[in-house]
Amino acid sequence: MYRGFATVVLLVISNAFMTLAWYGHIAFKSHLQRFGLLAIVLVSWLIALFEYCFQVPANRLGSAEFGGPYSIWELKVIQEVVSLSVFTIFALVFMRSDSLRWNHLAGFLCLILAVYFIFRK
Repeated sequence: MYRGFATVVLLVISNAFMTLAWYGHIAFKSHLQRFGLLAIVLVSWLIALFEYCFQVPANRLGSAEFGGPYSIWELKVIQEVVSLSVFTIFALVFMRSDSLRWNHLAGFLCLILAVYFIFRK
């Protein structure tokens, strides 16, 4: 139980860094306009390093290969659902130019169905 919960918590933290690395330069465009693309890429790589510092331990802790509760398929689907959830919160808070629409929610439902089917024994 602990390993499964810790895996999800580490994935949430990892995905917060991932989302910031991938989309932060868009969300904070006004603060970063004076920097060139190379500087933005380097900063994104630095942020992504922190992503991996949480992602790799999450996968090792959660993987059945290392005594965790999840198969590699289950880990991947959990990661995708966490990623989309973290991105949604980020987009709603920082990316005010785009709105959450019904088709986005339909896509989320498809991911929830993926979780159901992947975890079905």
